[in-house]
Amino acid sequence: MEYENLKNGDEVVYTTMLKEIDRVNTGLELIPSENFPSKATLEALGSIFNDKYSEGYPGRRYYGGNKFVDIIENLAIERAKKLFGAEHVNVQPYSGSPANIEVYLALMHPGDTFMGMKLDQGGHLTHGHPVSFSGKLFNAVQYGVNKDTELLDYDEIRRIALKVRPKLILCGATAYPREIDFKAFHEIAEEVGAISMADIAHIAGLIVGEVHQSPFPYMDVVTTTTHKTLRGPRGAMIMCKEKFAKDIDRAVFPGMQGGPHDHVTAAMAVAFGEALKPEFKDYARQIVKNAKALAASLMENGFRLVAGGTDNHLILVDLQSKNVSGKEAGMALDIAGITVNKNTIPFDPRKPFDPSGIRLGTPAVTTRSMKEAEMNQIGNLIAKAIDVKDNLEKLEEVRQEVKRLCQTFPVY
Repeated sequence: MEYENLKNGDEVVYTTMLKEIDRVNTGLELIPSENFPSKATLEALGSIFNDKYSEGYPGRRYYGGNKFVDIIENLAIERAKKLFGAEHVNVQPYSGSPANIEVYLALMHPGDTFMGMKLDQGGHLTHGHPVSFSGKLFNAVQYGVNKDTELLDYDEIRRIALKVRPKLILCGATAYPREIDFKAFHEIAEEVGAISMADIAHIAGLIVGEVHQSPFPYMDVVTTTTHKTLRGPRGAMIMCKEKFAKDIDRAVFPGMQGGPHDHVTAAMAVAFGEALKPEFKDYARQIVKNAKALAASLMENGFRLVAGGTDNHLILVDLQSKNVSGKEAGMALDIAGITVNKNTIPFDPRKPFDPSGIRLGTPAVTTRSMKEAEMNQIGNLIAKAIDVKDNLEKLEEVRQEVKRLCQTFPVY
């Protein structure tokens, strides 16, 4: 990729960007929430649509000059509807956390009770954690996974729902490696008279690729980011049944936000167009194949995986048997050019800043066209790096192996 104008205009930013490109090209990005959008998506993201203010919605703007912005936003909406089978779509949320709060403010009042998944068992901060707005503004009742199986226990979730009678039940996760049963969640919500909501930020691309159950037609409201497995720009959207559309739209604008980021909307439209192509389903299937292959390689190397493996793009590794913490493992892997993130495991005896696990996933390496054979190599490299975590010389040897692997699969 060429950045001649940036090179001439700001050498510090330019040289730092080149270093980041080199880091990406010569290393393995295994954080499951990260991915690489297409060049076409990046071009739209850095386009003239960055320059426009367009408060309001298509055909109902508070600024003039939005004829072409309206075309772009409507295009993104219609493509999203086709991808997910949604009745209504709002593509204006700036990111996943704002999208979630906009749904809460649209459909609940401060102090109302809602249910979400515990952060330390796979959920997200915005699913009701006490330090988040979601736990401070609302009465958040948290559910988790079964201690023995490390799987969602739908009977227990139903028991809690019957007891607390929430206004809304939220499902979705950031560190849950198994499939989520949206139909079961919606049936629980229906039984207690609650609104059903799904946060599919991590698995949106897998749903589009038909390798994970869809939240529609079951769930009332669905939020998602547009990067991760969907391979678009950093943004978000809210999808819902038509009866919630007006309340959702009002909560987004003017309730929480001003003008939408039209350059992001343009990049979304491009990415959604790419996801509508048949080859995207092949990509999504390969993400899951790769995750299963990487999981198998890690288990062969003696690692215990939470929930015994994966159904999706994500693997949660319990390092307790290796006598190493997630922080130590993450630092060693980073030196070796393998990027993961430290992560709590369910019922973790350690603290969140130095937990017992690491979280890794396959969207980014799949974008690079790596397949099962490379996943086996990566599993072996992870094991080797963790085994020699205190030996910088040995870690450098692993780093060189990582570079050799990556040379065949350049990102840009």
